[in-house]
Amino acid sequence: MKNTVTTLQQMKNEGEKISMLTCYDYTTACLMEEAGINAILIGDSLGMTMMGYSDTLPVTVDDIIHHCASVSRALKNTFLVADMPFMSYQTSVYDAVKNAGRLIKEGHAQAVKLEGGASVCEQIRAIVNADIPVVAHIGLTPQSINAFGGFKVQGKNIERALQILEDAKAVEEAGAFMVTLECVPEELATLISEELSIPTIGIGAGSGCDGQVLVYQDMLGMFSGFKPKFVKHYANIGEEMKRAFFEYDAEVKSKAFPAAEHNFKIDKEVMDEVRASVHKSDLKISEKQKKVIA
Repeated sequence: MKNTVTTLQQMKNEGEKISMLTCYDYTTACLMEEAGINAILIGDSLGMTMMGYSDTLPVTVDDIIHHCASVSRALKNTFLVADMPFMSYQTSVYDAVKNAGRLIKEGHAQAVKLEGGASVCEQIRAIVNADIPVVAHIGLTPQSINAFGGFKVQGKNIERALQILEDAKAVEEAGAFMVTLECVPEELATLISEELSIPTIGIGAGSGCDGQVLVYQDMLGMFSGFKPKFVKHYANIGEEMKRAFFEYDAEVKSKAFPAAEHNFKIDKEVMDEVRASVHKSDLKISEKQKKVIA
């Protein structure tokens, strides 16, 4: 069944969990589509996973559009959400609507996601009024990394917990159809999920959310460095990829690859004629060189 704003809301209403993963390329999107993942997020995490930045801040709207359009070509049933990168919506309501429109028109996304609570409700309202579905994002908002002073769990004291709860209610009232809760204590995220009528998608926010999202390279073990507490490795694809790369390198250098079964054949008579033709060409070149020397 095709996943839409309506079906995702129905899943919350019926107590069915929503699965979401990040994705940035056509090939991986094909596999996620076949696996039945409900939603894909073209996250600005691509700045770190695909472009090698230390955070998400350098990512542009054009970067998101490029990857989003590639992923969209693989999808028939999976719902596609595109991140609005840093400074694509904070500068003005006009910029927010314009850039959201580009993600829909050029990236072929079905919804956009932007970070922030009450502070971005004006942008959310304007984007929704342009008939573009919006996913809000509260708790730890990576685009605010400099303000937060690092990647830290949010909502552990009474003031911050109440602020996150109020932000959740505010973005729902502004028209967001779904909200991401990142790095929020499980009990707080569960309460928020119960208080809201729209679905919540957790990342480091516990099982009480209406769905979960992970960066796909994280859940496949494709990074050998830091592993966030909330990440589960469902496979160690990174090690398997390295093993294959090592084996390929060794076989190329030892001439074990390509082997006979990987090569194409040609009739002996054809090759004999080709060699004869090459021989005649060599003789002609040799005669020309003799004339030049003379």
